[in-house]
Amino acid sequence: MQIENDIKLDYSDVLIKPKRSTLKSRKEVDLERVMRFRNYKADFPENVREYSEYHGGGHFDGIPIIAANMDGVGTFEMADALMKHNIMTCLKKTYTVNELVEYFDSDHYKRSWYVAMSIGSTDADYLKFRNVQELTDGKIRILCVDVANGYTEAFSNFIYQLRLNHSNIIIIAGNVVTADMTQELILNGADIVKVGIGPGSVCTTRIKTGIGYPQLSAVIECADSAHGLGGHIIADGGCTNAGDVAKAFGGGADFVMLGGMLAGHDEGGGEVEDGKVKFYGMSSETANDKHFGGLKDYRAAEGKDVLVPYRGAVDTTIQDILGGLRSACTYSGAKRIKDLTKCTTFVRVNNTHNKVFGNGT
Repeated sequence: MQIENDIKLDYSDVLIKPKRSTLKSRKEVDLERVMRFRNYKADFPENVREYSEYHGGGHFDGIPIIAANMDGVGTFEMADALMKHNIMTCLKKTYTVNELVEYFDSDHYKRSWYVAMSIGSTDADYLKFRNVQELTDGKIRILCVDVANGYTEAFSNFIYQLRLNHSNIIIIAGNVVTADMTQELILNGADIVKVGIGPGSVCTTRIKTGIGYPQLSAVIECADSAHGLGGHIIADGGCTNAGDVAKAFGGGADFVMLGGMLAGHDEGGGEVEDGKVKFYGMSSETANDKHFGGLKDYRAAEGKDVLVPYRGAVDTTIQDILGGLRSACTYSGAKRIKDLTKCTTFVRVNNTHNKVFGNGT
């Protein structure tokens, strides 16, 4: 048994200190980034060459926010809506091969670069990916390999074999929260590591297992280890408002993944009752009943159901988030979202203050 005495922080534990700025208006802030990926090797099939040339050789070029691969968020409709803003979506895992083929096998080349297929790490998951890839002539360019526990040897080996077999896809892998595993996944072939265990609004892993890591500290430490190897990270979970998204970028995140903040919109589906929409974690009892034949007798549900306000079209929420990010950049003197981490000084605050004044959870 060991105890680490270093202070670890969540988003609610800090604020970003304002600094002088030369920006005259929020509209001067550049929220888009162009990123190259460490392990990705371009090898474009003929049927996507036209868009890949326009897109700069397959590198990400857009606003580095990602819709989470959850029911009510990671849908085709959400992906197409966010793609108009150059924002990425990781599709939920439960789409069938036929549904995925129909979606990707279209004339919309942009889908290959802003929409990721999501799978687990089993042989069946890999076969599903291979089937979709073959039936669409290689239109899957971004693959999100998503598991609850990214620390298993089997998961690390899966990423290694996946990279050996597919050099021409961008691999997102997770979830982890420590520098050592971030580095291992990148060295084994991941381009982007998903960081976060337990911070999500409908995740109960910390309550059920006692496992986790304060999200801001996880982002800071994992970003530091990833960037030293030329890799990237996604801050996944824990953001409840635009200010939290700014803090994640300030902490060094290359991308920020949102679930609860994008739930409750028309594009996510779900029935609206009394102005509310049901939203649930993908390890919840509801998700297990809906997709996996019920909760297995050897495990506990590590997610919960909540009702979120019906929010209409997602464009309004995106405008609010992006507006908050632009404002955060002007307060801190960052002309580009890429520069926000260089301009960020975090000020620790106490959680009692946050709860009173609504700056956190």
